[in-house]
Amino acid sequence: MKKSIIVLLLSVITFFSYAEGYQVNLQSVRQTGMGHTGVSLGLGVESMHFNPAGLIFMKGRMQFSGGFSAIFSKNKYSQGNLSWNTNNPVGTPFYMYAGFKVNDNLALGLSVTTPYGSSLNWGKNWYGAHLVQDIKLQSFFYQPTVSYKISDNLSVGGGLMISYGKFDLNKGLIERGGGMYKPALNGAFGNKYDDVVPASVNLNGSAKVAFGYNLGVLYKVNEKFTLGLNYRSEMKMKVEGGKANLSYVSDEIKAVFSGKMPPLDKGEFSSELPLPANTTLGLSYKATDRLLIAAEVQLVEWSAYKELKFDFSPAALPDVVSKKNYKNSLAYRLGFEYKTTERLDLRAGIYYDESPVQTDLYNPETPGMDKLGISFGASFSPIKNLTVDFALLYIHGMKVKGSTPDPNPVVPNRSFGGTYTSQGVIPSIGLTYTL
Repeated sequence: MKKSIIVLLLSVITFFSYAEGYQVNLQSVRQTGMGHTGVSLGLGVESMHFNPAGLIFMKGRMQFSGGFSAIFSKNKYSQGNLSWNTNNPVGTPFYMYAGFKVNDNLALGLSVTTPYGSSLNWGKNWYGAHLVQDIKLQSFFYQPTVSYKISDNLSVGGGLMISYGKFDLNKGLIERGGGMYKPALNGAFGNKYDDVVPASVNLNGSAKVAFGYNLGVLYKVNEKFTLGLNYRSEMKMKVEGGKANLSYVSDEIKAVFSGKMPPLDKGEFSSELPLPANTTLGLSYKATDRLLIAAEVQLVEWSAYKELKFDFSPAALPDVVSKKNYKNSLAYRLGFEYKTTERLDLRAGIYYDESPVQTDLYNPETPGMDKLGISFGASFSPIKNLTVDFALLYIHGMKVKGSTPDPNPVVPNRSFGGTYTSQGVIPSIGLTYTL
């Protein structure tokens, strides 16, 4: 029984592996419309996230900006003749910025953003439900920021990142159809439970407040070229006092398995997740008075995510370590902005984002595949001082075949694998007001 408990715990601890999927770059509608380029653009208040050095170049003495996106996404799993699609809820990341120029060389600001967060729902009774059924992750970042212009061509900036988050995960404790318990289930109930997950667990908790920093430099080489460099530090999201709740598909199943499942709902758990450091280098080029071109490359230091350890209490529940071995990844971006009139700007962009997930440690709660993004956007000023931004982003996840160890005391060296694809459509809208 102890071996069975360890196997069940190993399957429970996968929820944090969604890491690659929950770094969300939707903190500016203008930046989204230009293929996520932003580090060298000097976006005013919206630069606080991408490069704090750009805050000083905001228009006016005070500037306010806010916006949100709607993420419509779908993932697909297939293996042989089997296939399954997710039914993901709509994600709604948002941002709010406020900036104030103390003088011509110094600006202060505050931002509230949601740079990490996502939702994935495979359903309660899909083929991999014992690995994950659904997961919801949310994070909130607050960043007081200072930006200083050293000269007409050079500015620096920095911000203190303060974050907290929460998660909610459901997964099957027993495989669809019963798995190793199938003979006992069939003997008692026939094939009544062949297509369902008899028992599941819900894990939920909140991360403690974490701190990091965001630093940037912006340098105008000449009237045509601008260089930007941004570094966002690694942060540690720590969960303590996490709760677990067991549920059964029926009372008769509960009667059979009650007392045989690990008492997860009688204890608590703690864990730690690294949010990786990001380094972004960008270059913008003012090709004409109307056309602006931006390009950048971003390094995401996912190699910090080597393993995930869960500490369960009381001591009767063994601690478990899960290997991750993520690798560092790069993102390449190219964006365009064209000023058609004094009131209307048009944008377009494209980017390629590498996955840090290795295919031999690929879990269905980690849609970690290389992604191609194509975006379009526009800004319109209906009245003086007010700008309305629009963007539409399409993300295509490259098909990937992967597998993950799937421990079972009856079948040693077992794995769960298949082919995965994903796609997403993200409309965004934002407002900027300048005084």
